[in-house]
Amino acid sequence: MSVTRTGEPEPGAPEGADPRRWWGLVIIALAQLMVVLDATIVNIALPSAQHDLGMSDGNRQWVITAYTLAFGGLLLLGGRIADLVGRKRTFIFGLIGFAAASALGGAATSPGMLFGARALQGAFAAVLAPSALSLLTITFTDPKERGKAFGVYGALAGSGSAIGFIAGGLLTEYLNWRWCLYVNIPIAIIAVFGALALLPAHPGHKDVRLDVPGAVLGCGGLVAIVYGFSEAQPRGWTDPLVLALLGVGVVLLTIFVWWQTRAPSPLLPLHIVKDRNRAGCFLTMALAVMGMFGMFLFLTYYFQVVLGYSPVKTGMAYLPLTAAIITGSTQISARLMSRVAPRMLMVPGMVLAAAGMLVFTQLTAHSAYASQIMPGMILMGLGMGLTFMPVFATATAGVAPQDAGVTSATVNTSQQVGGSIGTSLLNTIATTSSTAYIAAHLHDPAQQALITKEGIVHGYTVAIWWAVGIMLLAGLVAGLMVTAKPPKRAPAGTPVPEPVT
Repeated sequence: MSVTRTGEPEPGAPEGADPRRWWGLVIIALAQLMVVLDATIVNIALPSAQHDLGMSDGNRQWVITAYTLAFGGLLLLGGRIADLVGRKRTFIFGLIGFAAASALGGAATSPGMLFGARALQGAFAAVLAPSALSLLTITFTDPKERGKAFGVYGALAGSGSAIGFIAGGLLTEYLNWRWCLYVNIPIAIIAVFGALALLPAHPGHKDVRLDVPGAVLGCGGLVAIVYGFSEAQPRGWTDPLVLALLGVGVVLLTIFVWWQTRAPSPLLPLHIVKDRNRAGCFLTMALAVMGMFGMFLFLTYYFQVVLGYSPVKTGMAYLPLTAAIITGSTQISARLMSRVAPRMLMVPGMVLAAAGMLVFTQLTAHSAYASQIMPGMILMGLGMGLTFMPVFATATAGVAPQDAGVTSATVNTSQQVGGSIGTSLLNTIATTSSTAYIAAHLHDPAQQALITKEGIVHGYTVAIWWAVGIMLLAGLVAGLMVTAKPPKRAPAGTPVPEPVT
């Protein structure tokens, strides 16, 4: 039975629970926050890094996409490694590697060195993220405690990107862009020592084997598709390279699915995605993040380019969004998860997020922050907070211990791939719309600056209309596919068995 510092049983704790599990949650959450915010923390610092290292406008995107490509493409393999070697070992290995890659990136003296470091960060994140989520899954088995734990985890997953913008702004303005990478080192060191002291050491599953052909097919297909979408922005959707990448990606993933039905130890057991609730959660997550990442991109440029905000002011502008996501996850979803079906949180969450996006479609070149931007952020944040926690909890519920790592990896893969596709897709729509608007309205060269600014905002609002549709589609998917019932808590005094590992 769990006890307090005085040796008394912890009120309401399940029998057999480790009293250090909540401190372990802090360590897991810290590592997850580091992984999630690193996808966006360098965004605000990108202009400074580009100037220092002499990057071209065409190549600067790789600071972002090198990370998301490696992360999204290698997550399934990372999840299987966690199942084979043991979650605590891969968790610590991922932390150490992530810190080393961050140090390499911070010390970069050329664009290629920075791109390579970002890819290494993504690769180690692909090992770290599924280890963190599967550790959380096997540590908290009581439904009530599980709801609280996933509330914290969901809040960090949803708000980590916004926190990255805030941290990036502060570090860039008061130190320099390199600290957006160096900051990971002390965080990782704290997490490593905390993991060694607080996290339980579960052995790996010797019956799990690495599916090398599956890893090549699955990772290659995901990388090709994400790379194709990222290249669609500068090249256009009809460019031969873009079409070839997308075609190769589809072919590789098709072969991957065929191979998984025949592989002796499949990388992604198809029974995981055949489950209606898990498939619905994976698709809902991908669609939700598609819209959210696109919104981050547009608002960041809107604040700095259109409204003239400084990096710090831009980061601080995201505070209402972050607070709303945390509130939605910890104060609403976590409290209701054990009482209502997951889709009763996910569907309203996506409708709220779509309503927030709808506010952003009304942006102009002179919108006021308090009355025309912040309300959309609050609605968007509450909606995401309502959605993320039940998605994570439902997708990983009832998974066999030997599949916990790969299931966790699939959740994260849907998040990363959705974010990459959404950014490329919506940015291409915005750019095309802006170009068409400027060409149609620029008649007087003296009005070029004004028309250009109006054209940029017009492109953003057109793309955000698409994001509204994507969010509503996510709500529809959740409503139709996620039919799981509320988790039932064991009767008081009933021992909760330790997870088999």
